[in-house]
Amino acid sequence: MTQQRQRALLALEDGTLWNGAAFGAIGTTTGEIVFNTSMTGYQEILTDPSYCRQIVVMTTPHIGNVGVNPDDEESRGIWAAGFVIRDPSPVVSNYRGVQSLEHYLQERGVVGISGVSTRALVKHVRTAGAMRSALSSVELDPQKLIEIATHSMDMNGADLAREVTCAERYQWSTPATAEWLTEDAAQHHAGQVAAPSLHIVAYDFGIKTNILRLLATRGCRITVIPATTPAADVLAMQPDGVFLSNGPGDPAVCHYAIESTRQLLGKVPVFGICLGLQILGLALGGTTYKLKFGHRGGNQPVSFSDTSAIEISSHNHGFAVKAGSLPADVEITHVNLNDGCVEGLRVKHLHAFGVQYHPEASPGPHDAAYLFDEFIKSIMAFRVTMPSP
Repeated sequence: MTQQRQRALLALEDGTLWNGAAFGAIGTTTGEIVFNTSMTGYQEILTDPSYCRQIVVMTTPHIGNVGVNPDDEESRGIWAAGFVIRDPSPVVSNYRGVQSLEHYLQERGVVGISGVSTRALVKHVRTAGAMRSALSSVELDPQKLIEIATHSMDMNGADLAREVTCAERYQWSTPATAEWLTEDAAQHHAGQVAAPSLHIVAYDFGIKTNILRLLATRGCRITVIPATTPAADVLAMQPDGVFLSNGPGDPAVCHYAIESTRQLLGKVPVFGICLGLQILGLALGGTTYKLKFGHRGGNQPVSFSDTSAIEISSHNHGFAVKAGSLPADVEITHVNLNDGCVEGLRVKHLHAFGVQYHPEASPGPHDAAYLFDEFIKSIMAFRVTMPSP
């Protein structure tokens, strides 16, 4: 017997309305409407802090068939403000699944909507751009919900790294058993290659758990620190390398992170991912801009200048570094083949580099996992150049 669901409504700030049925928690939520084209990994998407204050539309029509489990969470909870799908799976059919997606959302108070024509909705967002939205299974008056959407937070100028970061520093040393490690990393993990004992200080702008796992497999001892930690405090920890994590919001307003990164450049190797890449670009003197509807999904083609290889990569970003704003000594190493967006930067003499996409992507793809090995190589090369005490 088909479950009877109560009505839900999604309103965009441009006045368009999308009807559906309640899925997950009952209530009202607001956020920037974005879409993700990944066919798998909805739990990783929901728990990625980079989705803070965003309502996520899944383009894959059938969602929820593998349920959820504790191992696939990328952080301490769900950060997505809301969830939009077409067809919820009526059953959970996976040996790892311990709970249905709907019960998972209900327990965590995440408002969702199902039965939406997600193809039409995504085509609209691609044309009109990402915008403020409101989703409710309580407030069903169209005009009132549109008004709620128009008065919600604008992503431009939003400093959300402060909202998702850890409250205090902590140590991460849990070994990983990930099946998707690169060959070199797998050898490190198996003890076949002597792993260097390295101390990595990782800025938490919204860090994902799999980043920490992949650093740990390479012999790293990791100290995770709050987003606002000054550079002097970082240097006092005597790190071998500094990692700048992914995260949500407008990078240009993260002045504390930009200044700290600027002070660290040249003193310690730096590797940034996603928001971390944007902060690195800003610290180097560049500027950032907001993309029309962002890159979110597991199928973005990226060209790597060193090898001319095309990597299929996972993305989740609404801002990007402006290529023409960068100083001459900053090398653009990776470019998105869909729109020419900057996807990677490198400054060799500073031992600093970063990528806009996600080499740690869980569940995948894993074409770019080698970048974690490159970070280790950069640290070892930096040690050679350091003057003797």
